[in-house]
Order: sequence, then C-alpha cells, then structure tokens
Amino acid sequence: MALNLTINSSNPPLGALLAAEHVKGTVSVSVEEGKDNKLHVSEEVQFNDVNSISRYLARVAPSLGLYGSSMLEQTEVDHWLEFSARRVCGQANLTPALAELDKALALRTFLVGRSLTLADLCVWAALKGSGEWQAIVSQGGAVPHVCRWFSFLSSQVPFASVGKKWAATKMADSKAAEEKEKKADVGKFVELPGAEVGKVVVRFPPEASGYLHIGHAKAALLNQHYQVSFKGKLIMRFDDTNPEKEKEDFEKVILEDVAMLQIKPDQFTYTSDHFPNILALAEQMLAEGKAYIDDTPPEQMKQEREQRVESPNRTNSVEKNMQMWEEMKRGSEYGQTCCMRAKMDMSSNNGCMRDPTLYRCKNQPHPRTGTTYRVYPTYDFACPIVDSVEGVTHALRTTEYHDRDDQYYWLIEALRLRKPYIWEYARLNLNNTVLSKRKLTWFVNEGYVDGWDDPRFPTVRGVLRRGMTVEGLKQFIAAQGGSRSVVNMEWDKIWAFNKKLPVSCKKVIDPVAPRFTALCESQVVPILIPDAKEEMKEAAKHPKNAEVGTKAVWYGPKVYVEGADAETFAEGETVTFINWGNIIITKIHRDGSGAVSSLEGRLNLENTDYKKTTKITWLACTPRAPFVPTVCVNYQHLISKPVLGKDDDFKDYINKNSKLEERMVGDPCLKDLKKGDIIQLQRRGFYICDQPYEPISPHSCKESPCVLLYIPDGHTKEMPTAGSKDKSKGQTAGKAVKEEPSSQAKGKAKSAPAPSSTPAPTAAPAPTPSVAGDPVAAFNRVVAQGEVVRQLKTGKAPKEQVDAAVKQLLALKADFKQLTGHDYKPGMAPPTASPAPPPATPAQPSPAPDATACPFTRVAQQGELVRRLKADKAPKDQIDAAVKELLARKAEFKQITGQDYKPGMAPPTTATVPAPTPGPAPAAESPPEANVAVLHNRVAEQGEVVRKLKAEKAPKDQVDAAVKQLLALKTVFKQLTGQEYKPGAPPTATAPTPTATPTTSAPAAPAPAAAPATHDANAAYERVAQQGELVRKLKSEKAPKDQVDGAVKQLLALKAEYKQKTGQDYKPGAAPAPSAPAPSAPSAPAPAPAPTPSPGQPNSPQAQALFSQVAQQGELVRKLKSEKAPKEQVDAAVKVLLELKGQYKALTGAEYKPVSAPGAPGGGGSAGEDKSRKERENKSEKQGAEGGGRRKGGDKTPANKEGGANAGGGAGGEGGPKKQTRLGLEAKKEENLADWYSQVITKAEMIEYYDVSGCYVLRPWAFSIWEAIKDFFDSEIKKLGVENCYFPMFVSQAALEKEKSHIADFAPEVAWVTRSGKTELAEPIAVRPTSETVMYPAYAKWVQSHRDLPIKLNQWCNVVRWEFKHPQPFLRTREFLWQEGHTAFATKEEAAEEVLQILDLYARVYEELMAIPVVKGRKTEKEKFAGGDYTTTVEAFISASGRAIQVCVCVCVCVCVCVCVLHHHCRGLHLC
Repeated sequence: MALNLTINSSNPPLGALLAAEHVKGTVSVSVEEGKDNKLHVSEEVQFNDVNSISRYLARVAPSLGLYGSSMLEQTEVDHWLEFSARRVCGQANLTPALAELDKALALRTFLVGRSLTLADLCVWAALKGSGEWQAIVSQGGAVPHVCRWFSFLSSQVPFASVGKKWAATKMADSKAAEEKEKKADVGKFVELPGAEVGKVVVRFPPEASGYLHIGHAKAALLNQHYQVSFKGKLIMRFDDTNPEKEKEDFEKVILEDVAMLQIKPDQFTYTSDHFPNILALAEQMLAEGKAYIDDTPPEQMKQEREQRVESPNRTNSVEKNMQMWEEMKRGSEYGQTCCMRAKMDMSSNNGCMRDPTLYRCKNQPHPRTGTTYRVYPTYDFACPIVDSVEGVTHALRTTEYHDRDDQYYWLIEALRLRKPYIWEYARLNLNNTVLSKRKLTWFVNEGYVDGWDDPRFPTVRGVLRRGMTVEGLKQFIAAQGGSRSVVNMEWDKIWAFNKKLPVSCKKVIDPVAPRFTALCESQVVPILIPDAKEEMKEAAKHPKNAEVGTKAVWYGPKVYVEGADAETFAEGETVTFINWGNIIITKIHRDGSGAVSSLEGRLNLENTDYKKTTKITWLACTPRAPFVPTVCVNYQHLISKPVLGKDDDFKDYINKNSKLEERMVGDPCLKDLKKGDIIQLQRRGFYICDQPYEPISPHSCKESPCVLLYIPDGHTKEMPTAGSKDKSKGQTAGKAVKEEPSSQAKGKAKSAPAPSSTPAPTAAPAPTPSVAGDPVAAFNRVVAQGEVVRQLKTGKAPKEQVDAAVKQLLALKADFKQLTGHDYKPGMAPPTASPAPPPATPAQPSPAPDATACPFTRVAQQGELVRRLKADKAPKDQIDAAVKELLARKAEFKQITGQDYKPGMAPPTTATVPAPTPGPAPAAESPPEANVAVLHNRVAEQGEVVRKLKAEKAPKDQVDAAVKQLLALKTVFKQLTGQEYKPGAPPTATAPTPTATPTTSAPAAPAPAAAPATHDANAAYERVAQQGELVRKLKSEKAPKDQVDGAVKQLLALKAEYKQKTGQDYKPGAAPAPSAPAPSAPSAPAPAPAPTPSPGQPNSPQAQALFSQVAQQGELVRKLKSEKAPKEQVDAAVKVLLELKGQYKALTGAEYKPVSAPGAPGGGGSAGEDKSRKERENKSEKQGAEGGGRRKGGDKTPANKEGGANAGGGAGGEGGPKKQTRLGLEAKKEENLADWYSQVITKAEMIEYYDVSGCYVLRPWAFSIWEAIKDFFDSEIKKLGVENCYFPMFVSQAALEKEKSHIADFAPEVAWVTRSGKTELAEPIAVRPTSETVMYPAYAKWVQSHRDLPIKLNQWCNVVRWEFKHPQPFLRTREFLWQEGHTAFATKEEAAEEVLQILDLYARVYEELMAIPVVKGRKTEKEKFAGGDYTTTVEAFISASGRAIQVCVCVCVCVCVCVCVLHHHCRGLHLC
C-alpha cells in the first residue's frame, strides 16, 4: 500500500515527517509539497490532523512499536500527543509545560516505555518549532533532563534529517506569527480570581452626597463588565452611613446618571437596610472583647494613633463598655463624645489597623430611618458586613483602599462572616480638574460654573453634555481595564476615544456626524457672482456616508465667505467653494485700512480640477433661507495647573476665562437641530447642540440662537479655523495678498502690528534685530512669532488677532528667506552668522552674534519638540524627558537674561542683559564661562539622548529629531566659543585682557568670577528644588518605600552640595543672591590666588559632591537589581545614574570610575582591573537600562561580583517578565490550588460552566476520559460475571422512608420534583442520590432461595446530590456520572473476596489509566457507610493542599431476604 504525504512548506508538520521517516523502510510513503498538510490513503480515507497522520503511520507499521506495545503505553502515547498539541505548540510561555516534561524525563531515556515512540517524535517536533525553546536551549541549565533528551534525539539520523530540512521554515513562520500576535495584543480586563460563570456578585456603592463624576463612572462600568462577562449579579448599594451627607435628591440624580451610562443593576439596596444586623454584630464584638468604647478627644486620639499609643479605655471591662455604649445609643451629651473602636493592633505599621473607629454618635435624623438611631457605623465597618451578607463574591475597590484591606479581612474573621474577594484597580486621575465632591460643590456654590452638569465639570452629566458618548467612555475605560497602575490622564485621551469609535458601536461621531457650515458673524465678506442664479439643491450631509442623508444647499448671486479666507485670495485665482464648484475671483475691493471689503467672481463650474485650489466654506444670502443665529461655545480647562500638588490650593489655579463664546451666522439647516445632536461645522470641528434654535417668541419678542458646544477630539493640534489653511500661498509669486514690494514687507515686520480691538500677546511690537541683516536674529524672530501664533490658536483667540499674527509671521519668514536664501523650516538649525571682524576699540565693539539669543532659540526649539511629541502621541517617558529638558533650558535662560521665558516674547538683545562689570571688554570676545559650561553640558546630554535612542532602536523620526537638535546645539556652541565641540573636553573661556588704565581695570578684575559662582549656586538650587518636587510626587503617589528612600537620599546629597557652594542651608523659595565682587587695591597688583581647584577639576568640591551622588545612585541600582525590583523602577534608577555620570564627565573631563577617589584614576587597583570593572559595570547598566536586554536566550551575563546583584537587570533577570498571554496557566498549584485547578479544567477545554450551580457541561475531551474508564472497568467486571442493567432515576417518597438507614447521610438534601408543568404532583418524587433504594426491593423479589444467588449487577448512570454549598468540578458536584455495582452472595467469604477484587480494579483505574497513586484501606466505624458491615475505600493524596480525597468505596452489607444473604455494593467511579 502506497501512502502520499502532502505538506505545507510554510507550516511543515515535523511530527508527521518524523513518523514518515521512521516507517519508510516498512511502508511506502511519498512526501511532496502542497497547499495543505494531508495524508492520502485512498479516495475515501484522508487525514489532515498532524496527530492523526502520526497515529496512522505508526499503526501501519506495528512492528516498530511506535504506538506502544500495550494498552497502557498507548494511553501514555496519546497523552503526550495531546501534550505536544495543547501545551507546547503555539504557546508563548513554555515554563509550566517544560517543568512537567523535565519531571517525567528525570529517570527516563524515552517518554514511554524503553524505546522510541510517537510521544518522543511529536514532543520533540513541537519543541523544535518553538522559538522560546531555542532560547532556553542556548542558555542551558533550566531543564536539564529535557535538554539531555532533546540533544540525544537530535543526534539521531531521522531527527537530524528532518530538523535540517524543515525546522528553519517552521521557526521563521513561528516568529512571524508571534510578532503578529504581539502587535494585535491589546489591553484587556483581567479575569477575577476564583470567579465562576453565573456565581459572580459585584457591587457599586456610591454615597448620595453629590453627582457621579467620571471616576465613579469607571467604577460602575468596571463592575458592569464583570457582571456581564460572568453572567453574574450587580448590586447597586447606596452607602448612607453618614446622615450629615445623605440627601434624597442626590439619590435620584445618581439613579439617573447610572441610567445614562446604560448600566442596569440587578438589585438596589441601602446600607441602612442592614442597620439592625450591623448594630447586633457591633454589640457582639463588645461582648467578645474585640471592641471597646473610647471617649478620647479626636485630636488626642489622632496623635495616639500616629504615636502607636494605646488608649486607656482599651482595657475597659465588658460591663463598662456596655454602659458607655448605651450612652451612645441614647445620644446623650456624654455619648456624643464617645466612639466604638476595634481592638486590632496599635503597634501595626499599617495605620488602618490601629484600632479604627467602628461606630460614632450623631444626633441627626437619617433620611430613611429618621430618629430610630443615634449611632451610625463607619463605612469601613459596614462595608465588609454588607458585602458578606448580600453575597458579594468580588469587591472591586481602588488602590487607595489598599491599606484598608487588612482591616476589611480582620473584621470578616472577627465576625465569622463569609469572606468576599477584594480586587483592586487604579483610580482615574485626570489633569486640570478636581474630582473631590467637596471641591466640586464649592465651584457650584461660588458660581464659577453653571451647575453640576456644566461641560467643564468632570461629572457624568457634564462630559455627556459636552458631547462625550457612553460608548466612547466605555471604550476608554475598557482600554485601561483592571490595571493597578496609577497615572494622571490627559483629557485629550478620553476625547480621542470618543471621536474614533469602532464601527460596531451604534453611536459614533466621525463616520455619522452630518456636516454643516457656520461663518464668524463679525468677519463675513460678501462676494457677488452675477452669473449665479438663486436656487436650492440637495447635497449629502456626509461626503463618505450616504446613509446620513441629504440637506438643502442654497445658491445665489450673493454669498458670504470668511474674512480670513478673503484676505488670502488674489485676482484671477480659482477658488473651490465646497458643495458648489470652482469660482474665479475677478475683483477684490478693499477699504481705507487695506482690508478686503467685498469680492467679485464668476462661475467656472466646468473646471473640475480641485487638486491645487483653495477650499472654502460659504453661505448664500437669500430671503428664502435666512441664516440661523448661532453661538459656538468652547470650554477650556477649569484648573490651569495640570496636576495639583499635595500643598497646592486649587483656588489659586482657577481659570476664570474658561468659557469662550463666538457669534456665528449659521447654515439654514441648523434650525432643525435637536438638543444632543452631534454635528461637524466644516473646517471648525465637532459640536453638540446644547440649545436648539427657537424662532421669535410672542412673549419676549426675541429669537433664541442655536447654541453649539465644541467637542474636543483628542488632538493637541486644533481643528483649522477658516482662513488658516494655505495662507502661506498668499505670499507666493503671482498670488500675493497685497501688491507691495519686499522692502515694504520688511518695513512692516519691523513696525508695530495693526491695531487690535483687544490687547493680546500679539500686540507687542515685532522684535528689532540687534544687527541689521543678521540671519540669527531673523531666525529668532520667526521662532518667537510662530510661538505667538500657536498660543493664540490654542487659546481660541479672536480671529482677527490670529490673522494679524499669521500675517506678521509670513512677513518674518519672507525676511528670513531674503537674508539666508532658503525657506524657514520648523526644527531647523539656526543659521551660522557671518564671521566677526577683528576686535576694534572699546567704543566700537565688533558685531558678534548676540549670546543671549542662543538660550532663547534653544527654549523655543525644545518647546516645538514637546508639542510635536504630544501631537504624535509619543510614549509618556519621552514626553517627560523632553519637558524636563525644556524646564532646564528655561532655567538657563532666566540665569543668563534675568527674566522668565514667556511664549511670544521678543528675543532679548545684548542691551537687555545686565552687564556683570563696567569693564570695556566686549562680550563677544570672551563668552562667560558659566554660559559655555552650561551649553557644553547641554550638548553632552543631547548626545547621550541620541545614543540612548539608537541603542533602544527608537523610531527613525524620533532619532532624526534628536540628531537635528544635537546639531543645532553644536552650531550654537561653535558660535559662542569659536571652536568645535569635543566630547569630554569642556572649553576654557579666554580671560579678558586688562587695559592699561588702572582706574578702569582694577575694580573690574574680580567681577568675572562672580557670574560662574552665581550660576553654580543657582544650578544647585534648581536641582534641589526639582529633587524635592520628585520626593513629594513619590510620596503622594504612595510609591514603594525603597524608591522614596533613594530619592530622599539623593535630595540630602544635593542639599549638602548646595550648602558647600553657598555656605548656607537650602530654603525653599529663597534663591541664592549673586555674590558681590571683592574689592582690590587700585595700585598694587592682585595677589596670586590660593591653589583652590576649579569646578572642572576632579578634586574640586563640586566634582567630589557629584562623585558621591554617582556612587550613591550606583548603590541604589545594585540594590534594586538584587531585590528583583519592578523593571520600571530599575530603568528609572539606571537613567538617573547615566545622567549623573554624564554630568560628572562634563564637569571633570574624565569618566566616572567607582572605588577609586575622584581624580585618582589608578585608585587602588591596576589599570587592567579598573578597565575590566568598568566594562562589567557598563554592561550591567546597559542591560538595566534596556530592561535586561532584548536577548531571547543569547549570552548569559555573569553576576556582578562587586555589587552582588544580577547583571541581567529587570525583574526576572532575563530581560524582565516575558509577555504573557491568556492561553497558558496563570496560577501555580503550589501557590493557589483553587485558581490553578479552575484554569486547568477550563483552559484545557474539559468543562463549560452552566447556569445551574453545581452542574457542568462535560466537553468531549473530559467525556473521553469517562469513556476510557468505562471501557476498561466494564470489560474487567464482565470477566467476573457482572452484568449491566438500569434502574429508574426517580424514587418515591415512600421508598426513601423505607430505606432511611441507607440514605440518612444525605436525605435532607435530596433533590425533589414537585410539579408537572403547572400542576402540583400528588406526592413529590426524588431524583436518585444512589440506586440502593430502587434496587433493594427488586433484589428481595428476585432472591427466593440460595439457588438464585449470586446476583451480580452493575449500572452506569447519573445521580444528583444537593447536600453542599461550594461545588467543585470533577470533585464535588450536584450531578455526576456514576458507576454503581450491587452483588449478592450466599456466603460472607464470597462477598469479602469480591470486595477486594473490585477494590483492586478501582485502584488500577487511577494508577494505570490516570497515573494517580492511591491508597487502599478500610474506613473506621464512624466513617463507614450507613447500614453496612464495613466499608473499604481507595483514596488519593493532594499534595498541594495536604489533604486526601476519597475516590471510591466498596461496602459489605448484611441483608436478610428469606435466607441469609451477604451482599456488597460498590460506589467507586464517578465523573462530575
């Protein structure tokens, strides 16, 4: 028989190929490439599954023994085939599977038996095609037995042949698939530990003291997600434990908010519903001595808790506590000074465990219970009680409650209640707002907002009113999932989700929002088109979605356009009018100020070339379709500061101009809008209708305009307003806005701008260059004016201001091009100034480039980089680094110029910089040493950024931007110093040459030293301030203690450095004053200075302080690595270390070398040892900075012997934690047996949960186990003469009563059938718990004498038991498959013999079929089966839990049926 094996070369079945290679000497097998993997046996018989192909090939050559030599071996082979397919192939994490495989191969050469089998072939093939396995093999040592086995097989000829020919293709495809999976992987909700479908109960417990805000929305939607995912139950519970805050009005509002979020709770409850029960449990704690009444004053109690001092009342007797408790319940004056406290642990490091308050006395009526109570429980006491009583299985709480988890569980245990599971998630922190109900209430009461639904508010009503969709909110929260990482979110991220929702959502914005037009009322310009006729046509509301519908568009001889658009037109230009066509501008009319007052044009509709034309919006003026008065409202952030610090008062950062309104003339179709409709105003953005248009009212004789609220779209770059597009075109040849020579344009650039109605940043005069025709000054002016334009657009400034600023920007760009010969491009390097002539007399200094303009340019360029990174949604760490660099450059700018950098300000000229001395030497001849050193450090730091980006394989655009920034800094450095930048060699500033006149030179001599000293002190002051801010931030975010300690340690070092430089302690808010120059004698020459090292020398105080910082930071890095700290902590620490080393090198010109003293390169070891140590450290730090490296099993880095830490870095030592998928097991049996067991049976596709508790769907893989057991056991008992039969599953109540002795152990929990349809049964019928009750009456009838014996019957059935509350699949269920044998003998000896025979068979089932070791034995008298003579059992030991489980029993029973009969029955096998 000839077999044909077809394989897909891109996904070759290595296991089947190995099987074909082994049987080719016995069976004729041809192998050819094709589209699919397939074994062709005949036209009727073909196999596609790899394991099926392997099995068939092994069976057609039985002499080779590839499929095992016995039934047991065949079963083992099948196990390993399934193991290779399910546990190895395509799995991202092989660790659990390899551990199991290594254990199996510990004492074996082959997986099954004593020779090669299919098990070896398929498992070897699965590992050969796994990229992760190849990485593990290259490292070695992880699973020695698997490596030995794999290496042994790989050396065999068939394995080497197949591996060489096909494995490379398999690996390539596997890696490609893995990369694709990584790209497709997105954040999801984590699974709740121990959750079962149909049994999960979650709760959402808001306090009725305000409107729900977006943080509450996250909590509610998270709970709803798990309710839906697990088909569970969601309880909405009002936490009304504090009568002072509860208001019934808020309850109604919250219910409406929940409805708006489309959340449907299954049950509504109040904590006050449980007040009687909570009160009883509190008194129980008092009686048991677990709580006490305390009358300590609140402030003293707070101090005692902080100092861990026990209250004197802690030792009160129960009687005294009860007396004080009664005072509290009565609400007496003394009772109001008392509270109930739990007796937990006053010495605990967790402050929440230091005897927290459980009850307090409040003489205030409750909205629901009135004056029934005078004492009310705290939330911390009521929450665990109500959670347990209401059946909550998983309590979802934010991470800020983490410290209270111990308290929660302590109360549960103390009160002996059922224990819910607490699951933490990160709270939603949003920038530029507040989420505190107290602060939001203040805004409402003070009139800063219109109400709780104000669009500036973070309330659910506020964001929905502003245009947020529920779907967008859900998608945003779904993207975060159940993450525990606490971060501050920008609002634009939420609005970005809102704009681009999946097409599957019913309500989306961009794809379905109709397009309309509105023009600024104060800026419209008429255009007369004589050949146009007045008419109306239908046009699509959405250009890409016809389903949105059509709208009426009016045309006519007179139309209006935006004034800003009209300013860009030129006579003879072709302009595209959207929804009309091309129109040629024939005439432009201007008023006395030069502004366009009207236009004339003619239709050119036959020209359909729209590619190079300007597209504009317009509205036709016709009495048949009057304009709709419209008001567009744009809201800004309510809080000006993105993140408020712990000590910040939010009232100091209120944006009092956060509501901007603009009156518009609207499309006639806008009159049909309804409240809540979302539209797009073309070229403006998306808006939601907040107030529909209403015609003239007969009562007020006024019409109400259509009010539209702008919907943010998540872009930091705003939607272009009318006239902003292609404005630069207006300056190109042939299409100039105004016909005027370039010299006139230059004159305008230097003069003040056109007058504006409102003062604005643009009202400042254009900066005048320090030197006429200086390209550097022109470059600075363009950068500054570009910043002004961006600020105006971001701030939604009036249109006329924006237009004036843009016009000025274009003029400055034209000026720049005339000076340099090329166009200005954002981010370009500043142009090189022309060489300065030789120095002239002091009265006529050379026209050198202005040194102070360089820091200004650097700030502007860095600001541009920050904006670009934010617009491109760059990673947060890159944005933070860029912002940090921007702040540093602003500080440098302030040090040099003496003023703060402000966007849009004029670049400071040399005249504005305070001269340090009255000396005549020009600044251009010798740049200040401080400026040069700072600039040198900037170049070094930017070079480090470039190297890091390249090492991390960052995107090309990011690398290019960083390189461009580096080149710009080098250019500025060369302009300032006159020499090229050289790494590691800070330039030395040339000392000013003293003049011959003693009266002028002597007083000025000491002055140059003052600038660097002041600069050093200021720089040190800034570093201390920044580090202090970092410490406060870490503490407010409750960062890990070691991280806070490291930051504090560095702060103390910086303060010591500051004191060393200034001679005074650091004080916040008190910057160091500049040093006064020391006077010197006018006649005598200055004495020689003492040999004090300069700041750049290694033995200087600055270098030593910096050396100490590097050493401390290196110690912190080693500590974090040795403690296996999280990867992000290690990366952050390494980043700081590298920055400090860069600063050290920039200061001293030498690399930092550990152990040796600063300035002593030899330091205590040979040069070879020093170099070796340096190489090891650099390698360790590089790996740490890259998260442990990206190697997949390549070189194994040796341990760092000096620091005692692993050089691998990261949390795992091998590149940090590997990316996890949801396919493998996430729990370990040794750590969490319940979770591990649940994941095994569900992820192995053995069961499916069912909506009846305790009942499960057995999937084919699980049921096949039962079939295998049944086949084996059935054949064995038939050898003993046992026959199969079947008895009914229903048992009458009378039969149960008759056989009560046999069913007494579970009779109370028998399941009963009581109805037939809607009719009650005359007598309830039980569903069998076992069959003895049904079988014994039949046996009594069949056994009339000893001649009717023995009777040997067995049945395979199912039984139902309801006697427990916590079922477990396969172990303890309410319905399960069942084997039940009952035999009757005439003698006891026969019965006893068969008891042992059946017991042996039961043991074989577990040991031979399932490889589970078991113990056989006899139960005690107390444990034996009710009514039996004795009971034997087979039990297995569960090592993970330390407990045993009964797997089957055999019972011997004495029965009197006419004659003496000894009977035994077996209840051994069952599959739940």
